[in-house]
Amino acid sequence: MITSEKRRSLFKKALREKQCIRVLEAHSPLSALLAQHTRTEPEPGRFVGYDAIWSSSLTDSTQRGLPDIEILTASNRLLNVHDIFEVSALPMIFDGDTGGQPEHFALHVGALERAGVSAVVIEDKCGLKKNSLFGNDVFQQQEDVEAFCQKIRTGRKAVVTDDFLIIARCESLILDRGADDALSRCLAYVEAGADGIMIHSRRKDGAEILAFAHQFRQHHPDVPLVCVPTSFAHLRFEDLEAAGFNIVIYANHMLRSAYLAMRDVAEEILRNGRTLEVEGRCLGIDEILHLIPGTR
Repeated sequence: MITSEKRRSLFKKALREKQCIRVLEAHSPLSALLAQHTRTEPEPGRFVGYDAIWSSSLTDSTQRGLPDIEILTASNRLLNVHDIFEVSALPMIFDGDTGGQPEHFALHVGALERAGVSAVVIEDKCGLKKNSLFGNDVFQQQEDVEAFCQKIRTGRKAVVTDDFLIIARCESLILDRGADDALSRCLAYVEAGADGIMIHSRRKDGAEILAFAHQFRQHHPDVPLVCVPTSFAHLRFEDLEAAGFNIVIYANHMLRSAYLAMRDVAEEILRNGRTLEVEGRCLGIDEILHLIPGTR
C-alpha cells in the first residue's frame, strides 16, 4: 500500500521524467485497477502504460444516474476517491468542475490534498454547469477573468504541500470566443498562480487545439499543458506530445465502453432466454475469483 504523501508526489515526478503523460478515466476501484495494470509493448523492450487516473465529474455523476450539472460536490465524491485509493497506487487528477465559490474551493483543496489527490482541475464557467461538449447549443456562461483568478489565488493559499497542483481549464474555444480570448485568459490564470492549463475544444479536426499549444508555448515553455482529445479522437498521443502538451487525458472512455458492453449482454440474455451466447464476452468465473487478492 502507498501513503497519501507518496501517491501525491508521483504525479509531479512523472511530469519531470516524461515529456508527456497518459491519464485514463477511472470511475470505480475496478476501472482504476485496469488503468494501473494495463500495459502494451509497441516495440521490443518499450512498455507503455497509464501514468495517472482522472476522476471525472461526468462519469462520477453518470454512474450514479445523475445529470452532469455539478450536483456532486468534491465532498460527495471523496468516498469514491478513497475506495479507488484502497486498490490503486496511481496518482489522481480530480475534475473539480467550476470549483464552486472561492471559499468552498479552498476547503475542497484541503480535503483533496489530505486524501492524496495530486491535482485538481477547475473550469472558468459560472452558473449552472453544463457539459462542455454541448458548446453553445445550451446556455453556458464564462466566468469573469478577475473573479476566476481570485478563485485560483484563494485555492493556492489553501495548498499545504509542494506536490498539489491547481490546473485552470479554459472554455473560450468551447464557447467559440476565439484563440485570442483563450490565450489572454490562460496567461492571466498562470499569473494568478495556476500550476497548469487545460485547454478544451469540441472541433473535431483538432486544428485549433494544436494552434493554441503553439501560441501558449511561446509565452510559457515549461507550464504543464493539458488536453482532453474526446472530440479530436483521431490525433495520436505522439501528435499531442509533439505539439507541446504534457498531459493527455482520456476522460470518459472506461464508463462509456462498460455501459455498451453491459447493455448488449443484458439484451442478449433476454433475447435468448439464457446466458450461453454471452459467456464468451464475460470474464470467466475462475478469473473473477482470482482477480482480487484475498477472494480465495
